[in-house]
Amino acid sequence: MRIHLQLACAAVAAALLLALPHAASADPLTVKTTLGKVRGKTINEGKVRAYLGLPYAAPPVGELRWKAPQPTTKWKGIRDATHYGAHCMQGHVFDDMVFQDSGPSEDCLYLNVYAPAGARAKSKLPVMFWIHGGGYSGGASSEPRHNGDFLPLKGVVLVTINYRLGVFGFLVTDELAKEANGSAGNYGLMDMVAALRWVRNNIAAFGGDPGNVTIFGESAGSFAVSTLMAAPMAQGLFHKVIGESGAAFPSGLNLGGQTVAERAKTDGAWVASLGVKSLAELRALPAERILEATMKKGSIGFSPDIDGTFLTEPVPDTYAAGKQAHVPLLAGWNADEGSFFAMQPMTVDKWKTTADTVFKDRAAEFLKLYPGDTDAQAQRSAIDYGGDAFIAFGTWKWIEAQRKTGDAPVYRYHFELAALPSKYHPGTFAFHSDDIEYVFGTLDTRPEWTIRPEDRKLSEEIMGYWTNFAKTGNPNGPGLPEWPRYGQHDELIHLNNPITSGPDALRPRYEFLLQGIPPMHF
Repeated sequence: MRIHLQLACAAVAAALLLALPHAASADPLTVKTTLGKVRGKTINEGKVRAYLGLPYAAPPVGELRWKAPQPTTKWKGIRDATHYGAHCMQGHVFDDMVFQDSGPSEDCLYLNVYAPAGARAKSKLPVMFWIHGGGYSGGASSEPRHNGDFLPLKGVVLVTINYRLGVFGFLVTDELAKEANGSAGNYGLMDMVAALRWVRNNIAAFGGDPGNVTIFGESAGSFAVSTLMAAPMAQGLFHKVIGESGAAFPSGLNLGGQTVAERAKTDGAWVASLGVKSLAELRALPAERILEATMKKGSIGFSPDIDGTFLTEPVPDTYAAGKQAHVPLLAGWNADEGSFFAMQPMTVDKWKTTADTVFKDRAAEFLKLYPGDTDAQAQRSAIDYGGDAFIAFGTWKWIEAQRKTGDAPVYRYHFELAALPSKYHPGTFAFHSDDIEYVFGTLDTRPEWTIRPEDRKLSEEIMGYWTNFAKTGNPNGPGLPEWPRYGQHDELIHLNNPITSGPDALRPRYEFLLQGIPPMHF
């Protein structure tokens, strides 16, 4: 009996020893991707697992500069995924952009994955794929305001990405077009598609559902979202869309729309100024020298073009024909997108003169929609018109286009809770980009602001709306004010304290702007 007991104990001990390697490999912070294993870390007191600096494409350096993203190589062992990858090459674009990575580099095609601590390979959580803003010339996934500490706690997997910017992401020349069978530019947009393909192939291992991906972005990120909806290359890689302040529909801010031939003419003239005689010589130039030259040419912008491959026609034409992705859309903008016009004092006389000069025979109608009976009212109208012409009108046109031909629900918002003055944004405004920290729950990453209880309350509500939409295509859920679907009565929600909803009172302004937006200087 004693011998049998000894044998049984030995067998149990042997089984435990055999199980040790398996137990070690069951580390929840280690995940196997198609390229190799990665090990992340926990953040927010262990509530979220973070995997940072994951490569989704080969470094676009040397001969790969100004080429579509290429597959990257596999690795052996376990890759450390506890630090952000370098942000993409860029000049100093915006004072309020802060990065948590090692610095700028051409080798920058990395993404980050954030998942609830309890998520596992079979969790099938909705995926939210964030595209940062910055005018296609600045920004990165490592900005603190995009941190993934909080949004995953709402039951989603969050992905944030870097993509090539400025001259490195959107240069167009005849030689580049010849090399790629007539197509050139849009490398930054193709990076986004490569990252979405990585998500399709890998996100299940982190607990995400590749069949339920929501792409969302702000400013240039929202321009990109509206563009991806129209790009054949991106179809099927996402299932819902959120756009915050921006769209690839012509307004005062136009990021894209020229043909390869048009862009090659202007970009080619700039390249010639560098003193190089061939594409090979251009690729041989240090990235820092190229970037320095772009910063000296402040009027030179590099943005998406109609390249014949990624985009075969203007984005609005695709929507007009109903060829865009037919997926649910949640979109809107902030109440004071034109708050920068507050820095230019406005008076009754100056506003009337501006209206007469710019709109001529339409001036009377313009002044009814943007009145200026007092200096204060004129200042307010300057802010309103500036914001409409800058970005709101284009976003409105996108929403209208999707409502007309998108065959899917549309939800529209207006973000209105004004922030208190700060060193970056003087005045009390719901300014451009003000919504980002509310969406991510990262209000405490802006220490120069005074954060009020109503700010935290609205942030919780917005995170609820955004993640509900990612889960079901409908932002509504328990404990939230009802958000009406954008239908024949132009219903939208007002994100304020408190949240309200009702018909759009500003539609006459946008219908007026459909007649044309002349250049305005005041």
